[in-house]
Amino acid sequence: MATERIRDRTAKRDLHDDDMDVGEDYVPYVPLAKRRAEKYSKLASKKGLDFGSYSNNADYGSDPNDNGHRSSRARNGGGSGSDQNRDDEDDEDDDSAAKVGPRAGVSLIEQSVEIRKAQVNAEEAKTDAQKAMEEEAKILAAVAERKQLASAEEISKGIVYTDPIKTTWTPPRHIREMAEEQITAVRQKYHIDVDGENIPPAIKDFRDMKLPQPVLDYLKAKNIKLPTPIQMQGLPVALSGRDMIGIAFTGSGKTLSFTLPLVMRALEEETKMPLAKGEGPIGMIVCPSRELARQTYDGFVAIAEALHKGGYAQLKVLLCMGGINMQDQATIFYGGIHIVVATPGRLQDMLAKKKFNLDICTYMCMDEADRMLDMGFEEEVRTILSYFKHQRQTILYSATMPKKIQDFARSALVQPVTVNVGRAGAANLDVIQEVEYVKQEAKIVYLLECLQKTPPPVLIFAENKNDVDDIQEYLLLKGVETVAIHGSKTQEEREYAITAFKTFQKDVLVATDVASKGLDFAEIHHVILFDMPKEIEDYVHRIGRTGRSGKTGIATTFINMNSSEQILLDLKHLLKEAKQRVPPVLEALEDPMEKYKDMGVAGGCGYCGGLGHRVTECPKLEQQQKTKNSGMSRPNERAGNEM
Repeated sequence: MATERIRDRTAKRDLHDDDMDVGEDYVPYVPLAKRRAEKYSKLASKKGLDFGSYSNNADYGSDPNDNGHRSSRARNGGGSGSDQNRDDEDDEDDDSAAKVGPRAGVSLIEQSVEIRKAQVNAEEAKTDAQKAMEEEAKILAAVAERKQLASAEEISKGIVYTDPIKTTWTPPRHIREMAEEQITAVRQKYHIDVDGENIPPAIKDFRDMKLPQPVLDYLKAKNIKLPTPIQMQGLPVALSGRDMIGIAFTGSGKTLSFTLPLVMRALEEETKMPLAKGEGPIGMIVCPSRELARQTYDGFVAIAEALHKGGYAQLKVLLCMGGINMQDQATIFYGGIHIVVATPGRLQDMLAKKKFNLDICTYMCMDEADRMLDMGFEEEVRTILSYFKHQRQTILYSATMPKKIQDFARSALVQPVTVNVGRAGAANLDVIQEVEYVKQEAKIVYLLECLQKTPPPVLIFAENKNDVDDIQEYLLLKGVETVAIHGSKTQEEREYAITAFKTFQKDVLVATDVASKGLDFAEIHHVILFDMPKEIEDYVHRIGRTGRSGKTGIATTFINMNSSEQILLDLKHLLKEAKQRVPPVLEALEDPMEKYKDMGVAGGCGYCGGLGHRVTECPKLEQQQKTKNSGMSRPNERAGNEM
């Protein structure tokens, strides 16, 4: 019985199919690929494109002899074949329109493969120089992601100053009437490079800068008869109220370039209206180390006394740094304060305690600005800026200021003028640089022989405090009058050492880098670097303690296998730039910069300014990244240097 039921059901199904084959309303099924091809052909004919080849290929999977007698949808009651065709065409309208184009016949996978091939070919077509420059640009862009150097209030309120501060100082008429060609000729003669808008002209005489007679007499007594190149251009820019970045080699007279404009502004304000108790300062100088702050303070005091003796108002100068008792200067707080010379930590502390305020302060100078920012004082400087109530004139000075620091510093400046005498980071050409290979165990003994090169005083630099103490003890045992300074010594010991050395009571000063930044030792003829520093900028600052004010000096540097090859390459290029003798041990070093020269890429590192490497191999950048990742402060930098 079951077999008969299956046979009857099959016969009825076949009869039903035969009836469907001969129906009058029957529309044969057209494959989807064929319908798409027909639609492409119609659209292509309207747009004048050739899609014939694709239309032929579009029938893949269909049998040309197939008459399409399929009726599954009609059998299931889903509507007629023509309705199905229309529904399918409507569903495919968007896709069909999107695929119309010259590459409609190419699958997306094939197109992506072609795009990748094109990118690879374009990358291979780039020269090695282009690849190197792109890689360095990415690194510098990543490093440059630092907050704007401005106060939190200015950033939050979006305060942007567009015009420089106005001052009453103007150059003499005969200077103002000079033709642009004459001004350019003066700058070219003294190798002064300037960058900015509406730059004041360079002035070759102090009298034309309209300085008071007592100041001129003071300069004459100090045997300063004519301004140095950085003073020729830096003084007029600062006196005009312009923000400035000043770059010049060590011993070129940068300190006078920012002290005299502040003295003139303070004198003008005091003459117009004397300061009352609690007012001031009118301007301030921020220094990275105590020794430099003390030296700058002494310079201000000397100029202020000269002006007072010449019949001008008494200017009060406050020294604000760690290691000293501020009560010793209590009398200054009885009246107004005209000038403050400070280190960042103590200045921040005094402002927080409201010992004085910056309500009328319109002048701020950061001496050795790049060293200060590199040493981690950036947050202190930003906090100090938050105490300003209005716009100020900002001046930054240093002997070594890499481009990345210049770009960052400009975030706080208004229409800045960059004054550059020589290459930023270049060594002083008045210093004879001698480099000697000395084994580590023989260095301290070889010191005695090096001391015979020149008469005292001699300055010896060592990288760490223990070496400083060992050298001092050894020389004292050998009968050499020696003093030493480093960050762990008390302020009294440090000041005694500096004073005794400057007044020729002691023949040798042994120091870490606390004595390398900005200190002026006019009579030193010889500087010895007991070991090569880790950064070429520190080398430039160390040897710059001699050869100052146009005098010639000698710098002897000990190198050995403990010195990194990277810093030795920087030293090699620095010696070549200064046309100094390069020892055979440095000449034998394989120079990776040669390949960059072959690629047509000039210059050195865009981060630290070293000439012997590119930013991709910068040891300073690598060290700072490690320090940042570890969250630790760098050793021997801030410890005891300021506060």
